[in-house]
Amino acid sequence: MQYHLVDELKRICGEKNVYDSPEDKIAYSYDGTPLYYKEPLAIVFPQDADQISRIMKFANESEFAVVPRGAGTGLSGGSVPVDNSIVMVMTKWNKILEIDQSNLTAWVEPGVITGNFQREVEKIGLFYPPDPGSLNVCTIGGNVAENAGGLRGLKYGVTKNYVMGYEMVLPTGDVLKFGGKNYKDVAGYNLRDIAIGSEGTLGIFTKILLRLIPLPQRSITMKAHFNSLLDSGRSVAEIIASHIVPSMIEFLDNTTINCIEDYTKIGLPRNAAAMLILEVDGRGDIVDFEANKILEILKTNNGQGIQHTSNADEANILKTARRSAFSALARRAPTVILEDATVPRSELPVMIEKVQEAARKFDLMIGNFGHAGDGNLHPTCLIDERNQSELDRAMKAFDFIFEEAIKLGGTITGEHGTGLAKKQFFEKSAEIPALDLMRKIKSSVDPNNVLNPGKIFSRSPKCESYKF
Repeated sequence: MQYHLVDELKRICGEKNVYDSPEDKIAYSYDGTPLYYKEPLAIVFPQDADQISRIMKFANESEFAVVPRGAGTGLSGGSVPVDNSIVMVMTKWNKILEIDQSNLTAWVEPGVITGNFQREVEKIGLFYPPDPGSLNVCTIGGNVAENAGGLRGLKYGVTKNYVMGYEMVLPTGDVLKFGGKNYKDVAGYNLRDIAIGSEGTLGIFTKILLRLIPLPQRSITMKAHFNSLLDSGRSVAEIIASHIVPSMIEFLDNTTINCIEDYTKIGLPRNAAAMLILEVDGRGDIVDFEANKILEILKTNNGQGIQHTSNADEANILKTARRSAFSALARRAPTVILEDATVPRSELPVMIEKVQEAARKFDLMIGNFGHAGDGNLHPTCLIDERNQSELDRAMKAFDFIFEEAIKLGGTITGEHGTGLAKKQFFEKSAEIPALDLMRKIKSSVDPNNVLNPGKIFSRSPKCESYKF
């Protein structure tokens, strides 16, 4: 079967675009998610939509699975291979096809790196706000598949708010185009949005139409540290209640601060219980007004070491420090399990305390950071997966954290997706009618269950397990 499969893939895509050596299989057997690993049967780099279509038809005929993959930075196991699967890599699809300044849109291929795209449109005074922490390596296609968020999500929203359309190959091999440059279009069902955030289970993007906005004229970036987690939480709550919408409010706890300082050596306060990094942007004097109001709130809530800057290089140092949180924490332990629990913004102080409670209760080192302005925290557990006791306690800690988030009206994921890593939590927390509807949609679009099967939820309600 495998030799027939590889030969046919080479016939479809060309010999140089198909890999099946042991070394290649290992390289594409995992993504950014710890603990999950599976070797694929082969790795294929399709060159056009017709080749993708032919591969999907071949998969239906020969009963193997196809797992789409961008840069592999995902944190929920969405691009980890499954049994009897090949990995379809889209990173070579990296062209910006069109920037339409009249309609403020851009057509891109799915392998375009997010940060590169941002820099290109900013050269002509335009702005693409979604900015995941991995923006300098992650791809637009992966962002759309996961509905990625980022530091600017509070003011500007997430990836779905900037997708106007796309061309997509369905699991059956049919090629469809949804959406377009019309700013308003309510004809028929909103099929465009179904695939956004579907984690590669409903189709493979070949072209994506993105919405752009004017680039903000100026910004002011601020930071403050606190001796009390409660004071940092109150600051966030008061800023939101004051009807100011910053472009960024980022939270770092003491563990994360120290790991970043070990990594970057930029002078972060090692004794601080928490730190906030904030930014306001826009046009004219409103930027100064909002910054001054935030600075007052930080002072009122015992903020210390308060600084603000409109210098782009100085601001970038602070934002780069925040973006390096995951990398910095990863240096502390062999295994880093980074999660994202999200709660209503008013419940953020309670959720921060619950993460600390989990660390104490299960005797674990958990760094905590995240997008405080939209209630999205990233509790990050530092363990050695070879120590079974540590691994078991980490799993119990995340059970506790997710249960507490749900009790507060929150969700098990705000931006990382469900994939394999949180599938069991989703199936326990989702309402049965909603879960059943999702299964029906998947079955309708992918009758033979060949495209990224087993991700988000099991095809059937029966209990299934994923071995790693």
